[in-house]
Amino acid sequence: MLLAALAAAGPAHALPPLTLRFPRDHGAHPQLRTEWWYVTGQASSGGREFGFQVTFFRSRVDATQAMTSSFAARQLIFAHAAVTDVQGRKLRHDQRIAREGFGIVSASTDDAAIRLRDWSLRRDNGAYLAQVVADGFSLELRCAPTQPVLLQGRLGLSRKGPQERQASYYYSEPQLSVSGSIRLPGQSFAVQGKAWMDHEWSEEVLHPEAQGWDWIGMNLDDGSALTAFRLRGRDGAALWDGGSFRAPGGEPYIFSRGEVIFSPQRRWKSPLSQATYPVEWMVRTPADFYTVRAVLDDQELDSRASTGAIYWEGLAHLFDSNGRRVGQGYLEMTGYAQRLRL
Repeated sequence: MLLAALAAAGPAHALPPLTLRFPRDHGAHPQLRTEWWYVTGQASSGGREFGFQVTFFRSRVDATQAMTSSFAARQLIFAHAAVTDVQGRKLRHDQRIAREGFGIVSASTDDAAIRLRDWSLRRDNGAYLAQVVADGFSLELRCAPTQPVLLQGRLGLSRKGPQERQASYYYSEPQLSVSGSIRLPGQSFAVQGKAWMDHEWSEEVLHPEAQGWDWIGMNLDDGSALTAFRLRGRDGAALWDGGSFRAPGGEPYIFSRGEVIFSPQRRWKSPLSQATYPVEWMVRTPADFYTVRAVLDDQELDSRASTGAIYWEGLAHLFDSNGRRVGQGYLEMTGYAQRLRL
């Protein structure tokens, strides 16, 4: 099992500050244990609205690194994809897993180009091209940058816990312009919208006492970008928090520990997992006190067939402290059904 292999890995170490260099750092970093490329967004076609996410994970399996067999699973690639059909009030999702190699799975170290059989995410002329043919839906999307890369944390080195080794290299590309198509059974939609891309890689993200995290990535209607997160302990209290806010054309303000507070306002209980998730939050940041409200309550994903986790991830609207809707993006909540393990 993947989790057993990861548990056999040696101790992690603190990551040194680096100057991220592009396009190389859009690519994979197989020398580090965990990595993901995470595209989320909203797209519409006429009066039909969708949320979507496409995520590729890479995991280095330390127990096999010294093996010489071509069948050794040195790097595993996972992929998740989902579509929230807002008017149809339905979440569709699918998942894949395979070892790297044999011409069916690859993750380039030169630029973003990840492929898992017939699923792929790659950069082409600066834009991200996502192609997914899944169970019950398919995506063919182009997500083009409209703003510079946003380096999270301290110039791309983002702390995720009280110990220095709990950190990641992390950047975002908010306000991506989306075009392409979303297909559902018997229907095809030419869509346009906005997306957000996160790329993160690390040796260790979670503190040993961490249960999971709450995270938002929000594209504001005025072109601003808001990130906020907290790592929760087993008692539900925040072990660490952070995020950033960037106004159009401005420099990002990086939140310090203690400046972000997530306060649940309304909860929903999953009939599948019996987990209870906050589907409406008050999120206090230095930029404003925001309300984050799920577009649909039931956006829980069961990925036990790949990464082993059950988590909530879905489209949400963002409201400012005056109650005005000012943007939308994705809310992610892990560790509610069971403790998250990476």
